[in-house]
Amino acid sequence: MNKINQINFRFFKKNMQSIAVLMPLVPGSYAAERPCDGIMIYSFTTQQAPTIFREVSQATKKSLFVAGGPHPSSRPEETLRFFDYVVIGEGEETLPELIDVIQNKGDISSVKGISYKNEAEDIVFTEKRSQVDLDKFPPFDPGIMLNTIEITRGCPFNCAYCQTPQLFGHNMRHRSIDVISKYSKFLKDIRFTSPNAFAYGSDGIHPRIEKIESLLRALQPGRIFFGTFPSEVRPEFINDSILELVSKYCRNSTISMGGQSGSQGILESIKRKHTVEDIIIGAEKCLEHGFNPIVDFIFGLPGETEADQLETIKVIKWLTGKGGNVHSHYFMPLPGTEFENSTPAPLSKEVEKVMGDLALNRKTTGVWS
Repeated sequence: MNKINQINFRFFKKNMQSIAVLMPLVPGSYAAERPCDGIMIYSFTTQQAPTIFREVSQATKKSLFVAGGPHPSSRPEETLRFFDYVVIGEGEETLPELIDVIQNKGDISSVKGISYKNEAEDIVFTEKRSQVDLDKFPPFDPGIMLNTIEITRGCPFNCAYCQTPQLFGHNMRHRSIDVISKYSKFLKDIRFTSPNAFAYGSDGIHPRIEKIESLLRALQPGRIFFGTFPSEVRPEFINDSILELVSKYCRNSTISMGGQSGSQGILESIKRKHTVEDIIIGAEKCLEHGFNPIVDFIFGLPGETEADQLETIKVIKWLTGKGGNVHSHYFMPLPGTEFENSTPAPLSKEVEKVMGDLALNRKTTGVWS
């Protein structure tokens, strides 16, 4: 096969969701576990970037390398040291058009939403592309690869550590119930991708209970897992009405909540727009309705003191004492965010010991130092 006609998606476990969305849009493409001749397409995060850059720089194949995803979109100049083209932001429309232009030797500058180096080695940014309509693109092709169903993109909040609004915008776009229902029929367990599952159908600030019920009712009698991994929910969206719907229609016994800190000062500095009390109330309501709350916390946020960390530990001890669980992270500055140039705060010895003890008792997972 002519090298320019062979299209390969670099597949690894952590980019499976992106590949499942994009492969159906490029007929005849392959999933590859190493660089191959042809057009090699990568989607990756900041955590994966060093490994990917090393792989591409050492590749011996005759390939054109195309990058997309959170890290390339936020750091295109860095990415173009290793790649020929960068797809910036959403790829559903941009990637197929770019491939078509490459294969037919068309005008690369006509493709919106990309970055590349011209013949003078100057970096070129083409015109920004409009946001995609999720209903126009399948969440996966069951003949290629199954996937969770992305029901929402975008976030109206502007958390200082988060890339979501920079990548997908501040307005929430929702896949329609009809399309979600169509693809749910291919899944034994119906799981969703969303920055806040309980915001489905809403502006992302005020929940719309009737939209959530319409969605869950339409998916019956499927095995639905809503408000749990790989989605999460904001604590202030947790209320009796929504939890009653999840109890009625869904199979999950857990609710994944983004708490992020037990310090009110830190919540304000990272612009979470909810309170520590919201976390406590949300967890209590989950427990009252028979759900195990699994709450995300981030340690090492910029400006975090030992006193702030101990406030978080206080909430974690309360939560785990009630039967809840914790998923922990250690802050990593992400490009394109307000905190991209910030230094992580050190973890105190006392906090490290407490978290280690909780891990031994299987009350926390993740990384906290």
